[in-house]
Amino acid sequence: MPDRALQCPKCGRPMDAGYVLDVTHGAMAQSSWVEGEPERSFWTGLKVKGHQRLPVLTYRCTGCGYLESYAREA
Repeated sequence: MPDRALQCPKCGRPMDAGYVLDVTHGAMAQSSWVEGEPERSFWTGLKVKGHQRLPVLTYRCTGCGYLESYAREA
């Protein structure tokens, strides 16, 4: 996905880049994509150690509000 101006696939208006905010225990972070199926952890909620994690970039349509997300490798 190139970093160029995107057009909404629903209505054709421009889309702005941003991210979805995760809030937990008073901290704020950018959402991440994690490979594989979710595994429960008693201490942390989910086990993520050893799984690939990528930040999620989300585009929002300036017209209809449609969201489209990508997890790109650096």
